[in-house]
Amino acid sequence: MRILAVDTATERCSAALMLEDHIEERCQTAVRAHAELVLPMVEALLSAAGVSLAQLDALAFGRGPGGFTGVRVAAAMIQGLAFGVDRPVVPVSDLMALAVGAYRLYGSNRVLSCLDARMGEVYCCTYRVSAGGAISASGEELLVTPERIQLPDAGPWFAAGPGLRVHGKTLMGRLHTELAGRDDTLLPAARDVATLAGQALARGQTVAAEAALPVYLRERVAWPKSPL
Repeated sequence: MRILAVDTATERCSAALMLEDHIEERCQTAVRAHAELVLPMVEALLSAAGVSLAQLDALAFGRGPGGFTGVRVAAAMIQGLAFGVDRPVVPVSDLMALAVGAYRLYGSNRVLSCLDARMGEVYCCTYRVSAGGAISASGEELLVTPERIQLPDAGPWFAAGPGLRVHGKTLMGRLHTELAGRDDTLLPAARDVATLAGQALARGQTVAAEAALPVYLRERVAWPKSPL
């Protein structure tokens, strides 16, 4: 299985190449420079592996929620690359990728993913990860104020993402008895987008390049409505 994945939904810009069970990743933390950084990362990964876009099984991207401009960068780039070589695309939830990262790093199988959405709100969702690494959402992805976050049960849960840092006082005051741990520095990563894309590809869950659309959750965005 050969999958190229990118993620630019947060300040962490990353690209990853999955070749069977091995994943190579390039990443850099940047603000407003994702469009300039991500394509050279992709080119470096493909060159180092001696693989062309046409030899890939699929391309994947973090489809949001996240920063509006960043999510748009990843979607537009993957659309263009996939269309050019007629490859299928796997859009991957950034909140789910964040939960997979928490499982990979901490072994946490109940994860609250929480990204800062600004305007006093967060993007959040809860996930359960099986011993085999299969992940499922416990509810819908939400755009809510921190006071409205609800956990499905008493847990214990592991909380991940910068939404915890921005709204830590409110969230920890409400949820601390149900949390077994937290990492408010953890961000979605292309390597975890690739992992989820591999699972989706095995299930036949892909879309054509023109259907690879971002997910914003927020309708009030400072950008004119236009096609990618």
